[in-house]
Amino acid sequence: MRIFKFGGASVKNPEAVKNVARVLQHEGTENTLVVISAMGKMTNAFEKIVDAYCNDKNKLKEALGFVQEFHSNMLDGLFQTDHEIYNKVNLLFGELSGFMAQNKEPNYNYIYDQIVSYGELLSTTIVSAYLQEININNVWLDVRDCIKTDANYRDAKINWSLTEENIQQKVDTTTLNITQGFLGGNGNVTTTLGREGSDYTAGIFAYCLNAKSVTIWKDVDGVLNADPRVFYETELLKKISYTEAIEMAFYGASVIHPKTLQPLEQKRIPLYVRSFDDLNKQGTCVSKGVGIEPNIPCFIVKKNQILVSVAAKDFSFMVENNISHVFSKLHEYKLKVNLIQNSAISFSVCIEDKYENFQRFCNDLQTTFNLQTYHNVTLFTIRHFDNESLESIERKGKSIIRQINTETAQFVIQENVQG
Repeated sequence: MRIFKFGGASVKNPEAVKNVARVLQHEGTENTLVVISAMGKMTNAFEKIVDAYCNDKNKLKEALGFVQEFHSNMLDGLFQTDHEIYNKVNLLFGELSGFMAQNKEPNYNYIYDQIVSYGELLSTTIVSAYLQEININNVWLDVRDCIKTDANYRDAKINWSLTEENIQQKVDTTTLNITQGFLGGNGNVTTTLGREGSDYTAGIFAYCLNAKSVTIWKDVDGVLNADPRVFYETELLKKISYTEAIEMAFYGASVIHPKTLQPLEQKRIPLYVRSFDDLNKQGTCVSKGVGIEPNIPCFIVKKNQILVSVAAKDFSFMVENNISHVFSKLHEYKLKVNLIQNSAISFSVCIEDKYENFQRFCNDLQTTFNLQTYHNVTLFTIRHFDNESLESIERKGKSIIRQINTETAQFVIQENVQG
């Protein structure tokens, strides 16, 4: 069994959907399960629907209309106007409208999961129908019946035993299966696995099916040593180990989702990252026991970070009891920590405020601690650094924190306007 994952860029317009079909025809469709994300930037568009529904109903019609028009244009580029897919898509939008009309639950995260999930349901319904139309037989699979989770909306945790049982019962391993990334189910209620969770979905299916391999199809040649949107010169990493990939994911490399690699490593299932444009390129292979090839510095960038330094008001040492209290608050307010540094009287963390809880965190701590904050800083991480790579980052702006160990260097930088 092979697992393929196609992200939003893979299905962003009718031509891209046709290219997915080209990839499948080139690679073969037997014994294959395909995980597909929402089309293009539709997750962002559905988030605007959530925001309008919860905070400003006057904007709801416009936000919903944008999403409907996008999918209507997608259908017009792939099907004849009398195709049954138009009714299927209309039914999905009818379900969405029905939820918004009948919902009484005020929990924002619950509402988010119920609404945003339609991005994946629509994309897989459309792609499955198009493949069928061009005689690529496939089975559309509702991932919510397979991957079972707890009710921690927007970041649900997997019930592995139940999920494995469901997947092994429901997946026909002899044919082509089309299913949704990012989604799970808690009873009959939709949950999501966190943003960019479609890679994780592929890893879950691979683990439960003892798959031969997982391939993530991207608009780049594979895993690069730096983000080409930030660095002018980049190089393809042909081979990396699970350990190295997990390290890179931990520090924020966006090509591979942090949670994806753990189930693959447990069963030594290789992960390939390949270009959906040039099918002759082999891309990157992530597997057991390989170091990194070529052995060059790898750069990871996380923008829009907040650096906060915490010090006790009585100038006492920042030791275990103080630090554990700060960490408990970071956990309580769901603030992701990307760097830690402490001295005798201060404790600094570089964080991202995904859920916009930072001000509440500050308000909570200010009764006990003095806080110094830097907003909109950039965290640069270099794996396998050399002197030239260190100097290249230091030229980008004022270094607030510089932290180096054997294999990894990290800088918190206030970037220059040009740099």
